[in-house]
Amino acid sequence: MSEHGYIHRKDDYLKRLRRIEGQARGVARMVEEEQYCIDILTQISAMTKALHAVSLGLLEEHMSHCVVDAARSSDAEAQEKVTEAVEAITRLVRS
Repeated sequence: MSEHGYIHRKDDYLKRLRRIEGQARGVARMVEEEQYCIDILTQISAMTKALHAVSLGLLEEHMSHCVVDAARSSDAEAQEKVTEAVEAITRLVRS
């Protein structure tokens, strides 16, 4: 089994994701407590920004490792990994 590019930064990604998870619980609590809409939206915006940062980091790792490794292996594998990356970027842009 080959290592994924992000494996060397796994702890950093997990720490960020746990922080985002805590933010999500905080937003749910804010809604439960019927706090001011703008304050809730501000927290959601912070979560969205944090998720985008994780996504971009993973995408960078994918390009630097998976795509580069595939390009060294064969043109067909390289094209497959580039196509995957483009599809992931398209999903990110739509979100």
